[in-house]
Amino acid sequence: MTKSFSTAHLSPQALYVTQEKGTERPFTGEYNNHFELGLYHCVVCDAPLFSSEHKFESGCGWPSFYDQDATKNVKFAPDHSHGMVRTEILCKHCDAHLGHVFNDGPAPTGERYCVNSVSLQFHSDE
Repeated sequence: MTKSFSTAHLSPQALYVTQEKGTERPFTGEYNNHFELGLYHCVVCDAPLFSSEHKFESGCGWPSFYDQDATKNVKFAPDHSHGMVRTEILCKHCDAHLGHVFNDGPAPTGERYCVNSVSLQFHSDE
């Protein structure tokens, strides 16, 4: 059973993306061109999700990572919305929608976790 987490602190856009499986417009997100060292956490429950060490510039308009953080707090679900077949990525702890994973990323995984900035909060290593 999934734990219940408050969403009262979320912006309208973060609420739309994380709870209604929405998508922010490409090239508009806070973390699209962000390369500071640290960890990206779930904006809903604060679980660590992605390390800046795995972030890369994919040119797709959303923050992209080639692997999830070692804590493995990302889970997967089939997504057949909008006439497409994709793999949705969600926070394992609170079920927040994060984005999608594709098989067109760099080595060593070949994966591209395409994530909405508003589903993340950044914790700097500094």
